[in-house]
Amino acid sequence: MAFCFECCLAPIRSSARPAIRRSLSTMRMSAEGTKKLVFLGSPTFAADSLKKLNSASKAMGYELSLVVTQPPQPAGRKRTMTPTPVHAVAEELDIDVQTPAKASDPDFIEFLEKLEPDLCVTAAYGNFLPSKFLRIPRHGTINIHPSLLPLFRGAAPVPRALEAGVETTGVTIVFTVLEMDAGPIISQREVTLKGDEKSHELLDSLFDIGTDEVLNVIPSIFDATVEPVEQDHSKATHADKMRKEEGVTAFTENAVRIHNKIRAFAGWPGVWAEFISETAKGVREELRIKLITSRVHEAEGGPALGVHEINLGACKDALRVVCDDGSVLDILELQPQGKKPMPAKQFKGSLQGKTFSRKRVPH
Repeated sequence: MAFCFECCLAPIRSSARPAIRRSLSTMRMSAEGTKKLVFLGSPTFAADSLKKLNSASKAMGYELSLVVTQPPQPAGRKRTMTPTPVHAVAEELDIDVQTPAKASDPDFIEFLEKLEPDLCVTAAYGNFLPSKFLRIPRHGTINIHPSLLPLFRGAAPVPRALEAGVETTGVTIVFTVLEMDAGPIISQREVTLKGDEKSHELLDSLFDIGTDEVLNVIPSIFDATVEPVEQDHSKATHADKMRKEEGVTAFTENAVRIHNKIRAFAGWPGVWAEFISETAKGVREELRIKLITSRVHEAEGGPALGVHEINLGACKDALRVVCDDGSVLDILELQPQGKKPMPAKQFKGSLQGKTFSRKRVPH
């Protein structure tokens, strides 16, 4: 049961033992009575949460005693072992770090037991937390989840919400239990969407809001005035991890559906489509293009099954594509395979003297 959050964080497997940067005896000791927090997270948006939590904790009289994150992994062409963004920020802040391959690792569990944390806070950590972990923090473990639970439990709540075309989403602070994202709700904040947000942008925003909510609820957790509410499990929906093969379109779907998919799958896996350009002399070239930014054109194109050629002059700043059902999608930004992202207007300049059409698919 690992967490993905739109593949900004992929499950990481490693056989390495936990890296304990300092033994417990050499860690800075908390002042007597100071509440000790442990933060668990891995990707960039969690690193931003760590910064905010660390700064605010000092002002509130808490101590961020330990950061737990995924182990370093090979990255780049040279496959250099690279720490997670959370790991890098923890080192900048001079906070002790552990990187167990699994949260059930005996050495890690023993270390945490000796630390005696008051509260653990998770933000896209990426590892399942077993019962022997959850028993350790005096006041429990809380998690920042970027959806309005019980909706969109699971690995990809933000892209699945965008893909579904929801108009309202939000962030939930829950107590962590063994079942994924099923714990009692401590706090929720709703966010109204404009309709053009992309996954990575919305993730950043929701985790920023979620960190503020964590800081708001910590005092009530420590003084035992918090009143968590059980989720209505009958209303739970699930946000499965995205698959690479989902990131394709042949414009057989409605323009709104494709637009939402482009927003949802921004970054990885992206949404790709196949096109054909042809010169006046009949020289054809097949192009695979990633669709980065889009908008739904208000006008409907009418029945369009079998209409594939794209009128390059129909819209100054976009490739205007008529979908099979007659709905119209404007592609504003795109990336031909092997090239850099570019505005559609720039791409159209490379099509001078050519016809351009979306690839036909059998029906």
